[in-house]
Amino acid sequence: MNRFLPAALAAALLASPLASHAADAPQREPYGIALEGFAYPYPVQLLPVVDDGEQLSMAYMDVAPAQPNGRTVVLLHGRNFPSSYWAPVIKMLSEAGFRVVVPDQIGFGKSSKPQGELHFDTLARNTIALLDHLGIAKAEIVAHSLGGMLGVRIARAYPDRVAHLVLTAPIGLEDYRLYVPPTPTEKIIEAEDKLTADGYRKQLQTNYAIKLPPDQITPFIDARFNIKGSPDYARWLRAFVSSGQMIYREPVAHEVALITEPTLFIMGADDHNAPGRPNAPEALRAKMGQNAELAKALAVKMPDARAEVIPDTGHLVFLEAPEKYKELVLGFLGR
Repeated sequence: MNRFLPAALAAALLASPLASHAADAPQREPYGIALEGFAYPYPVQLLPVVDDGEQLSMAYMDVAPAQPNGRTVVLLHGRNFPSSYWAPVIKMLSEAGFRVVVPDQIGFGKSSKPQGELHFDTLARNTIALLDHLGIAKAEIVAHSLGGMLGVRIARAYPDRVAHLVLTAPIGLEDYRLYVPPTPTEKIIEAEDKLTADGYRKQLQTNYAIKLPPDQITPFIDARFNIKGSPDYARWLRAFVSSGQMIYREPVAHEVALITEPTLFIMGADDHNAPGRPNAPEALRAKMGQNAELAKALAVKMPDARAEVIPDTGHLVFLEAPEKYKELVLGFLGR
């Protein structure tokens, strides 16, 4: 009779509520690690680039206005978001007459995921190479989150290519190395691989104080977790973790006050995002992420800068307060 026990046990498990729930759980349709299967709002083109000897492709959208004003805006995305999330800002700027160029940086979105590590200097050089390819001598830079750190690096390294700089809820206004001890890459990869979709949603809502309805957050969840079914997922994960190490290892906080181009900080009053805070000693955590105050303090030190803080908004300020964001950005670029 013992030979029948495995079959009986399997039948019992299949009949259990847990097994039934697992069978009913929706399966995620896999995306490729260049977000194949994830729709962007405008056509995507590819620019060949070479980073540290590796042949890669940089994805970008290039949106022409119906009535051009002769100026171009480059939008720089954050770490946890594909550049498609700029869709309402692209529309707003295009309607105002701007050509809008929206790259996915190498390591993100529909661009290649490199074997090597990511560096802000390399991303800045790639962005300038894209402007050269498109014949754009000077552009307005509008950046968000990690893109704000990249925007600072571009403004410092290529000041003659930047007309105005808009830093939207930027991270990197403080040096996280002052609070957070270094963490080995393999340990971060292990932790990120264990993160669930529900855990990631809670992480976004907690870290970013997002004021959006849940269905507007879902595409960000899909963009990250549907690629787990890709055979190249391990390469994507290593590139994603490399971007986090880049934030930690390559601070720009000490360079912000040296920017000479006209600069506007647009901050969400409730945005206290501080990468690495959970790994900081508990006594230091409360000191991190005072982003609105950091922006105001830096703006005072700069030759041509100001900080605007929008009440009741979090990290995704341009999606949470679109009308106020439009007023501030268009007013600033119209100076």
